[in-house]
Amino acid sequence: MIRANPIKRGLKEGKSYIGTFAKIPDPSVVEIFAFAGFDFFIIDNEHSQMSKESMVNLLRASDISGIVPIVRVRENSRAQILQALDAGGLGIMVPETSTAEEVKHVVESALYAPEGKRGYTASSRAAGYGSMDPTFYAKQANEQIMVIVYVETQEALENLDAILKVPHVDVVWMGPMDLSQALGVTGKPNHPKVLETMDWIIGKCKGAGVAAGTIAPDPKTTRTLLEKGVQLIGLSSDQAMILHSGRSFLKEIRG
Repeated sequence: MIRANPIKRGLKEGKSYIGTFAKIPDPSVVEIFAFAGFDFFIIDNEHSQMSKESMVNLLRASDISGIVPIVRVRENSRAQILQALDAGGLGIMVPETSTAEEVKHVVESALYAPEGKRGYTASSRAAGYGSMDPTFYAKQANEQIMVIVYVETQEALENLDAILKVPHVDVVWMGPMDLSQALGVTGKPNHPKVLETMDWIIGKCKGAGVAAGTIAPDPKTTRTLLEKGVQLIGLSSDQAMILHSGRSFLKEIRG
């Protein structure tokens, strides 16, 4: 039986969740995330050199520890989405989705009929290697898997209303750094243009009944985003947390 995904249900109820990004391909990192109390983690297949074998091992660690696993794929590829979900991801995150048609492709690749067109194989890890009833698994998968798409380009901003009308999208994710580039203030995610645009996106999401999500570099920013109504927040990453903690320890020691 596919694992229950409390976040998908909770988002519909207006709840908020905090997670982080996994860039280090070691299952112990996922277990540490769970012990720390994070609600979810995102396997970063876009900006890391994660292999498929490493991805599967991180997903196994999530099953043991209970933390919700989301997989960010490299591109809007049916094959990449299929592999991530067949391996056991409970959420799929797809970058550079700038039109309603591209978002529909994500939904169709992630969900089984009648909601989508996901290819079926009974021998996948997510389906118990063939031990589960196919009809039951497909229904459970559609109920538990989260679909997360990005709004991070000028084209996506122009098409936001149409994107938000695509059925079965759970989260619209804002990429502050990419938005800074789209808005002509590259490398300045805290620029007023970026912050105003993110507020506008959050408002649009609220009106459409779709959760807004984004990344945050620190607890203060996270609290501000929660107050604004962002429901899914990726706080930093494993690498950034190690770097920050190491620097803080050394600063305190060396005075």
